[in-house]
Amino acid sequence: MSLFDMTGQVALITGSSRGIGKATAEAMAEQGAKVVISSRKQHACDATAADINARFGKGTAIAVAANISSKDDLQNLVNETRAAFGRITTLVCNAASNPYYGPGLGISDEQFRKIMDNNILSNHWLISMVAPEMLERGDGSIIIISSIGGLKGSPIIGAYGISKAADMQVARNFSVEFGPRGVRVNCIAPGLIRTDMARALWENEENLRRSTAASTLKRIGEPHEIAGAAVFLASKAGAFTTGQTIVCDGGATISGGA
Repeated sequence: MSLFDMTGQVALITGSSRGIGKATAEAMAEQGAKVVISSRKQHACDATAADINARFGKGTAIAVAANISSKDDLQNLVNETRAAFGRITTLVCNAASNPYYGPGLGISDEQFRKIMDNNILSNHWLISMVAPEMLERGDGSIIIISSIGGLKGSPIIGAYGISKAADMQVARNFSVEFGPRGVRVNCIAPGLIRTDMARALWENEENLRRSTAASTLKRIGEPHEIAGAAVFLASKAGAFTTGQTIVCDGGATISGGA
């Protein structure tokens, strides 16, 4: 059996109707997991689940719409997952928001709170809902999709970076709490990836040129290149990894543009 095999696992993945979340759901389904597709719009979730079921077999995926800003929506998402598959073995907190691009002094209170609530508090809610069953079972993997924005300052996405730095600490804290009972908690920190959420960054030719010039691979990343790290963390391959942030950025944070 492959170290990356996920047969028998149930993965709940937020923000999974497109981008990194969708690629992660596809990769986990390919490794044998049952997957739960969730984003704000039911029709988008339905389309992604249908595609996965067509590729990997009927019953592989279900679709449950949820707004991460609503605690009730998230609890319903967890309840529907358990009703369909009986348990949750992997949680991927991927959904996030960034309603503001610009200097820190220009952000409104409403925008700042939305970033913090959606990118930190919602993850805390979901982990609190899912972790108890993992702890009781003595096994489970929780993955937060963070960002290299949490590792450095930015004049454009500063508040987003603050939220993503906090996610890394969430993973560290919960890994300390949950580790003795067999539950692992980690982050993945992507660089610039070709997703709809990051479109404002990579569609800007100057920003794209600057970002790719600063990376050692000299190119933008693709969603499936983050999904591989998620499969690693959810499978036996990552069984001794916890409390870590895996940086997947094409070398952007280590090259200095050289």
